[in-house]
Amino acid sequence: MELLRVFNNNLVLALDEAGHEVILTGRGLGFKARPGQAIDPARIVRIFVPADGRDPDHLAHLLSGIPPEHILLVGLALADVGLDKLSRNPALIIALADHVSFALRRISEGMDLEYPLLAEVQNLYAEEYAEAKALLAAINSRSKIQLPCAEAVGLALHLVNSGFATGDLSYTYTMTGVIQQMVAVIEQTYSLDLDSGSVSLGRFITHLRYLFVRIHQHKQLDQKHSTIGIAIREAYPREVECALRLAALLELRLGSTLTDDEISYLTLHIARVAADQT
Repeated sequence: MELLRVFNNNLVLALDEAGHEVILTGRGLGFKARPGQAIDPARIVRIFVPADGRDPDHLAHLLSGIPPEHILLVGLALADVGLDKLSRNPALIIALADHVSFALRRISEGMDLEYPLLAEVQNLYAEEYAEAKALLAAINSRSKIQLPCAEAVGLALHLVNSGFATGDLSYTYTMTGVIQQMVAVIEQTYSLDLDSGSVSLGRFITHLRYLFVRIHQHKQLDQKHSTIGIAIREAYPREVECALRLAALLELRLGSTLTDDEISYLTLHIARVAADQT
């Protein structure tokens, strides 16, 4: 690879063998280096390819404050627990490495941080929470500084957030709060105390998460009064009323109006949750 530009001692812009611009991290990669020089592959910790037309400078800015060894730590830990496929997502790697780097620094300085969303993450994102606990164990097995169990909450939120192709957690925090409110509306409507471990509620939450992705990507289901949608609405009039309340909540919190088809499928999931609990 050929060096194009030095961002800092550990971060450079290079030209790969295919002629593509890539960001390289590695301890001392940019130290006294000059454009045009060949880069020693053995010193490269990780290669980041700017995607979706993103400016390499923006990617470099995100990476600039993260020690290369922490990026390597996260990549190896993901591979240890069978999540190496996620390492192909630059935004996720950067977010996880930044989180871990900050957490390691906090712990080394004697600062402890409590995560208020433990119960919510355990119930709403059980799969990601399990993955995060395994990831945390893998990180600790490779690190002299041991991160506390509570860090699994933060890691889980980053895993959830990876579905939204964004680097910050603001949308995921919002989504978590909205899901809680939507479940509460269903409980109030049907005078239920929903079992967080039920299959139907799990399916409902999964449906909501994909719905949030569609809303975020502006790709809601919309077949203009589909036959299936009409049939669902006719079969479950009470559930339609509940779905409309949830749609109003979503519009208030996210500023997005649900299509008729989305409301119909929301109705179907509400019906399944209610039937399973009564």
